[in-house]
Amino acid sequence: MSRTLRTGQRKLDRIDRNILNILQKEGRISYTDLADRVGLSTTPCMERVKRLERDGLITGYHAQVNPALLGFDLLVFVEISLSYQSADAFERFSKAVSELPYILECHLVSGDADYLLKARLQDMTQYRALLGDMLLKLPGVKNSKSYIVMESVKEGLALPIEHPHTLL
Repeated sequence: MSRTLRTGQRKLDRIDRNILNILQKEGRISYTDLADRVGLSTTPCMERVKRLERDGLITGYHAQVNPALLGFDLLVFVEISLSYQSADAFERFSKAVSELPYILECHLVSGDADYLLKARLQDMTQYRALLGDMLLKLPGVKNSKSYIVMESVKEGLALPIEHPHTLL
């Protein structure tokens, strides 16, 4: 089964999807090993990877670091509500929050809050400083609601490329 990309680019075939699945889990795999696993020779496999990068499907490679071993034991999600909603208010908040340390993700969301943030910190003292000294002083912030993670049941970045219709 081929899937058409949202951008109107060419369809992904089985080999493209296999390449994406493997690279999501093993970003440092050699082209030779990747080619063997997807049933291609090295050069055509490299060309496919380069095309997937050029087309924007592969946006980068990263090392997954164990936060606990670096002392970042506290995971917090924070809902932020702005005092008013406008394009200018969203832009000012987005720009300011993007520059904060410890904020791993920031999403404009629908619902009771305007933004959902994900932060990794060393402890509650550090989180209290982040909340009071930085987050609540960002442009337009009216209030916040925090969720302290007690246990991470599932974390990951890999998309379910091989199972595109399981929810339908």
